[in-house]
Amino acid sequence: MDITFLILIIALAAMLFFTTSRSRKQQRAAAQFRESLQPGVEVMTQSGMVGVVVAVDTDRQIVRIESSDGHVTDWVMPAVKEVPAQFATPVPEDPDDTDESEVTEQEGSGSTIGPDVIDVPDDISGLDSAQREYRDQQARKDDDTDGK
Repeated sequence: MDITFLILIIALAAMLFFTTSRSRKQQRAAAQFRESLQPGVEVMTQSGMVGVVVAVDTDRQIVRIESSDGHVTDWVMPAVKEVPAQFATPVPEDPDDTDESEVTEQEGSGSTIGPDVIDVPDDISGLDSAQREYRDQQARKDDDTDGK
């Protein structure tokens, strides 16, 4: 028997072992999650619907899920999985947690804008006068060059 053939067989067996062990681990975690389902847990179905578990019937392997618009549907347990982090409902932030140390008030003004912040006007009414000033300045330059 050739040594390269033996190395090839060992390599294939190792790849098969690692591939199946990863999938078995994922299946075990999914089964454990389904066994621990309780009302109030947010879940996602295999088809992508996200909702909250309303009831679990372990005898019939049925999970009743309420979607965000209030519809209640029944799903078989193997079709239910844990919600990935990017699809989970965000926890509302507490408005009292804002850090007010970043907001500084300048002396002599009621503004909370720091000196390094560019102040952008709320309306465009000042643009007309700025354009007029620019045109006047350009006209004066032209007049100066013509008079020399």
